[in-house]
Amino acid sequence: MAKARTVYICQECGYESQGWMGKCPSCGKWNSFVEEIVEVNYGDNRDRGGIDSRKKSEVKVVYINDIVVDDEERYSTGMKEMDRVLGGGIVKGSLILVSGEPGIGKSTLLLQMCERTGLKGKILYVSGEESVNQIKLRANRLNIKNPEITMLCETNIRIIERIIRTENPKLVIIDSIQTIFNEDLASAPGTVSQVRESTAAFMRMAKTLNIPMIIVGHITKEGLIAGPKVLEHIVDAVLYFEGERHLNYRILRAIKNRFGSTNEIGIFEMRETGLEEVENPSLIMLSERPHKVPGSVVVASLEGTRPMLIEIQALVCPTNFGVPRRMTTGVDYNRVAMLMAVLEKRANLHLHDYDAYVNVVGGLKITEPACDLGIAAAIASSFINSYIDPDTILIGEIGLTGEIRAVSRIEARVNEAMRIGVKTCIIPSGNMRIIQQNELDKMIEIKAVGNIQEALDLLL
Repeated sequence: MAKARTVYICQECGYESQGWMGKCPSCGKWNSFVEEIVEVNYGDNRDRGGIDSRKKSEVKVVYINDIVVDDEERYSTGMKEMDRVLGGGIVKGSLILVSGEPGIGKSTLLLQMCERTGLKGKILYVSGEESVNQIKLRANRLNIKNPEITMLCETNIRIIERIIRTENPKLVIIDSIQTIFNEDLASAPGTVSQVRESTAAFMRMAKTLNIPMIIVGHITKEGLIAGPKVLEHIVDAVLYFEGERHLNYRILRAIKNRFGSTNEIGIFEMRETGLEEVENPSLIMLSERPHKVPGSVVVASLEGTRPMLIEIQALVCPTNFGVPRRMTTGVDYNRVAMLMAVLEKRANLHLHDYDAYVNVVGGLKITEPACDLGIAAAIASSFINSYIDPDTILIGEIGLTGEIRAVSRIEARVNEAMRIGVKTCIIPSGNMRIIQQNELDKMIEIKAVGNIQEALDLLL
């Protein structure tokens, strides 16, 4: 016996309420509640998770030392950059979420992976957004010729499950999870309830059938469709595919990975023939850098385990209004405001009546504090109108007192600089001991600085 009841669910975080609310008390999102009808079953032999209560007596407790497992079997995706992000490849029986804004290239990435993967056997590509003819047109453009790729255009979770059990593929791709629906739920496809239940069903299939599955999740700014935040707790790995649409570079970033490290990134370049891997991102990012121009600085950022040389540009000019403007792209606004305050207080640079614009070249986003010295030096360089030696990279975190703090993995950053051909590295004094232990100071010129004023005196 089933009884229907009405609930209001936040489409941003999944919070449930008995009545409509203007602001979600969980995530703070405004106007995100949508009315959904939920059926409650009474007297059924199956609980919410789909487990037959008559079989609960068969479940046994197992001692951890009695469990014997083999090393997880991984399949290569055929893309070194994607394998890096996944921790070595796709683990058998895992459920992976690939998310990103619509049109960023998620479907293109997965189709190319189907062509290059090391999996031996049938691949099932389930699309709820495009017809088989539309997918074939994209495959022709990408030169996809793998005969083991099979297509299915379906959105009903029960039909998809029946096909998976019948075909027994080696890999399943769901594009996208927002189109899949369970007919037992009264809510519309794309709502939090549908996305949550569909993802849980795919997770059970992946674990019981031991088939790796990849699901695609879209992100919208309006909050009308459940975003991937709802799914992160269910899936084994979460990959974000990000980048600016008007730029060619795309970044695949691991946010969660139960079988590898997080915060790893893979870099791709979008071309007419599809996505191409960028194996040497530092060289690509610096290829068009102008030389001997004020406001241009190179920093050594660490993305996961990968060191990268990134150009930061700054433009400082007198303001025409009462309140100066501060604009940033690719770096945190509040971080730049703090560094400008440090420059004004500790380096006597009067920036209070100047506009400041800071940009990370290439559409990248940097968050680590080790880039502080580069950002501050770029601002100071533009303000003084004096360029910094183009063969110099800057590494260091800046504190509120103007001190330059040591950073992690300094040897990896310096080695990356030497590989690219940089001649001089400006590093914190606290990292000099590690440099001397590894004798890196004998291979490249290393200059240690203890505070921001000392660094600016050395550079400008």
